[in-house]
Amino acid sequence: MAAASPRPPVPPFTEETARQKVQAAEDAWNTRDPQKVASAYTEDSRWRNRDEFLTGRAEIEEFLRRKWERELDYALRKDLWTFSDDRIAVRFQYEWHDADGRWWRSYGNEMWEFDDDGLMRRRYASINDAPIDESERRLARDG
Repeated sequence: MAAASPRPPVPPFTEETARQKVQAAEDAWNTRDPQKVASAYTEDSRWRNRDEFLTGRAEIEEFLRRKWERELDYALRKDLWTFSDDRIAVRFQYEWHDADGRWWRSYGNEMWEFDDDGLMRRRYASINDAPIDESERRLARDG
């Protein structure tokens, strides 16, 4: 396995670099490109997403593919909650609709841990979904 290229900003984080990391994650996730998003994680990254436990970039990529097949017109916003040397916590919300046209707003928190090259080696997400009417949407998908 070839060594990954550094993914700046790298730890230890300052408030400025933690905010940059959060914005980079938001931007990547809003592309809805599983390969692009998964490339920010270590080859052996460990995840908890709701009730799913994943290990490794390949599982993450497959998870994201499934996610965006059912969460249509996905639009995400992330906010820095706190940070330390190699960890960042965020709160987020995203909106999407299912195949039947029902709209949802999903809220949650994530805890991230990074390796020295700035790749995420752990991601733990707690997420709740709330049904909304399309008229209640507040997040527009960029691009």
